[in-house]
Amino acid sequence: MENCVQVRNVSKDFGGFSLKDISFDIKQGFITGLIGPNGAGKSTTIRCLMNLINIDHGEIQLFGKTHESDTKEIKQRIGYVSDENYYYEELSIEKNKRIIAPFYETWNDDAFYRYLKMFNLPAMKQVKKLSKGMKIKFALAMALAHDPELIIMDEPTSGLDPIFRRELLDLLLEILQDEKKAVFFSTHITTDLEQIADYITFINDGKIVFSKEKEEIMEQYAIVKGARTYLADIRNQQVVGFKETDVGFECLMVDRKQIPSELKQSLAIEKPTLEEIMYYTVRGNKVEGSHS
Repeated sequence: MENCVQVRNVSKDFGGFSLKDISFDIKQGFITGLIGPNGAGKSTTIRCLMNLINIDHGEIQLFGKTHESDTKEIKQRIGYVSDENYYYEELSIEKNKRIIAPFYETWNDDAFYRYLKMFNLPAMKQVKKLSKGMKIKFALAMALAHDPELIIMDEPTSGLDPIFRRELLDLLLEILQDEKKAVFFSTHITTDLEQIADYITFINDGKIVFSKEKEEIMEQYAIVKGARTYLADIRNQQVVGFKETDVGFECLMVDRKQIPSELKQSLAIEKPTLEEIMYYTVRGNKVEGSHS
């Protein structure tokens, strides 16, 4: 199993915010999801991968190469989709394509028009007249038309209706039938990643919380619910966040194996969702429940 991307001890300081010594991999043939709250560093991390901002410390390798020595070749092999529009607003989809296509050695016009048809995009329409969802679809068509080995997407599903979101996820799985390709995407919609991601990288406050196989995360973490009488026993374990009510508590445990065996019969132990893992980790023990 090869890494198409290796991020090692990368730091970037902006004054008010910084990436702090982050390390993770993106594996060839798999979908890796990037999760975290607003302002956690997701977009900054992606911009570092794309060499849109310079890092202060550490190293990023893509396909075994660095932007310092091989940025042109690297960018030939990446398809990039952002929730921000980087295209010429005043020009049509067709004219944007004519300007950008010559930059890619592997550009495939037939593939581009196939995606336009699939996404129901009018080639002669000005980009500024496209809806948010249509702009994402256009960016996706542009990103996929040169057959990239790595597809990097920053919040690609945020402006899409549920039907096309599902179609997009199916399309990504189809692309990955070619095991030489990889997908890396950040999203707030963690249910999308639960459906298709193989690996999850979780960033919070500029630091990596974990970067692991999704199934391993789901097996390791646990949502524990119980009566208040068991609160003290559970607080002594490796707990990330609490929510208390008058009748009981709910918390996230980092390792379900740490739950004392004598308590297992008295507690409800459930598999968490990615959203629950993110929520409790970000809020920590500041989580408060209702006291109705």
